[in-house]
Amino acid sequence: MGFGYNIHANGIRQHLIRHDGPAGAKQLLLVPGITSPAITWDFVAERLAGKYEVHVLDVRGRGLSETGDLDYTLDAMAKDAIAVAKTMNDPIIMGHSMGARVAIRANAIDPEAFSGFLLIDPPMSGPMRRAYPSKWPWYGDSIVMAAKGCSAEDMRAYCATWTDEQLALRAEWLHTCNWGAIRQAFDGFHTDDIHQDIPKITKPARLVIAGGASVVDAADQAEVADLNPAIEQRIVPDAGHMIPWDSLDGFLDAVMDFNA
Repeated sequence: MGFGYNIHANGIRQHLIRHDGPAGAKQLLLVPGITSPAITWDFVAERLAGKYEVHVLDVRGRGLSETGDLDYTLDAMAKDAIAVAKTMNDPIIMGHSMGARVAIRANAIDPEAFSGFLLIDPPMSGPMRRAYPSKWPWYGDSIVMAAKGCSAEDMRAYCATWTDEQLALRAEWLHTCNWGAIRQAFDGFHTDDIHQDIPKITKPARLVIAGGASVVDAADQAEVADLNPAIEQRIVPDAGHMIPWDSLDGFLDAVMDFNA
């Protein structure tokens, strides 16, 4: 079972959930996406703990980490990840969606913070690029609904393919996502340029792509290969952007043999 703990890092209280792996296991810092509190990744973390010692971060403004009048920019979140990593032992960083953008920017700020990078379907939007496929109301409206109280069935309108258990967990925890934090992060998908940071990754790295989504399309895959040929690429066929929710075994196949 995972257990939660708090640390102070980068000037705020950071909450994480830890799943212990085998004795002497490599540490892995998992940074979830834009509206995914750490607990929603529990079903993934417990499987990742078959190889790694897993620490899942509640990104600032989400879950049980500090919230309120904070800086919610990509740089702030990247500095959080760096500060948390420095309390660990040279971890691999796994970031999903927004979390992958956090990992890419964190490397640009401090390339010694992590030993390797698992970049799970990062939004490839940015200045003068195509927009992120999901639209703001999907996030903003569901957070407002959750803040007032909602059921798993209410959440089904936003996550139609999820299981009842996954919907119930999202309905329970989505209200912990600070509306302003999510808005700033969403806007950052279109204003922050992560492409300039991709060539700066020199340690082992793997890009994991949702084959059934358009967040990282064929042109993006080619551009990443051009920007940094050392980044390995894996596709999880038919999986949507929330890859483990659609194909947990396919996701695990894509990440569990990574070493750094």
